[in-house]
Amino acid sequence: MATDTKTALLDVAEHAARARGFDGFSYADLADAVGIRKASIHYHFPTKAALSAALMDRYHSTFEAECRKAEAAHDTASQRLLALIGLYRNALNDGKTLCLCVSLISSLESLSDDVIEKIKAFRAMVIKQIEAIFELGLQDKSITGVTNPAAEARATLAVLEGALLTARAEQDVQAFDAVVDVLKSRC
Repeated sequence: MATDTKTALLDVAEHAARARGFDGFSYADLADAVGIRKASIHYHFPTKAALSAALMDRYHSTFEAECRKAEAAHDTASQRLLALIGLYRNALNDGKTLCLCVSLISSLESLSDDVIEKIKAFRAMVIKQIEAIFELGLQDKSITGVTNPAAEARATLAVLEGALLTARAEQDVQAFDAVVDVLKSRC
């Protein structure tokens, strides 16, 4: 039961953080949603910092696994880039949420140093994944105009994160699509 409760807490906390940000939910909210006493949450996560660290660890692992799946399923750089764009689009949940990393970044001042380091590690992993896509694009020519994979990886992450924020601000998933069209046009 403890593992199921812990997973349920992580699931509810992740959705809350992605929908309302780190400062937009409390342990009382989680306790109500999971159906346990607020004090019971402290058994699994003594502090909100520990909870957010666990969220980032899980999100990092899950996202990295999704990137590996896309790499295994797609041979060309353009297919892998489109799959990555799809991962970010799915994070919107019809415009109701952001990806966890972007959502937490908006509350940076409230986060522990450990969580900030986990966000940096997550972003470094994503940049490495995108850079590998552009390096493959140089070889297979399935992405047009590739000149500097490292710089293009950072720019692509900024476009994806900005597209999430734009869609959330406009409460319209099509706003995400309009922003990422510049990336898709290269495929």
